Amino acid sequence: MKGLSARITRGLLLGSEVIVADNSGAKIARITGVKGGKSRKGRQVGAGIADLVKISVRKGLPEMKGVLFDAVIIRQRREWRRANGERICFADNAVALLKDEKNPKGTMIRGAVAREVAERWPAVSKIAAAVI
Repeated sequence: MKGLSARITRGLLLGSEVIVADNSGAKIARITGVKGGKSRKGRQVGAGIADLVKISVRKGLPEMKGVLFDAVIIRQRREWRRANGERICFADNAVALLKDEKNPKGTMIRGAVAREVAERWPAVSKIAAAVI
């Protein structure tokens, strides 16, 4: 995975419920794993902006409920610091589902996407309404 220019605070833990911001059919999902996540022994791994996570759909279309998907975190409530010194946070925690390793499942994303997501996932930022 490409390195980011910001210093990301890991604001989402395993079991966190997030909003699915794309039009794939899922509404709410729960984080079940962090792909490539590293942690100390005995400590729960966390995830932050632009991280690849494994999610389980909790609310949405009946055929999607309980199914595991890969997703990328596009917004988080916990603030993080960019290289120029500014601190950024959003009003909610949101993800966008992926159909394969790089391409998004939906065709549009509701709401804004962080600039760090655009650096690491250009295909996701192309379908976003705004990049902040």
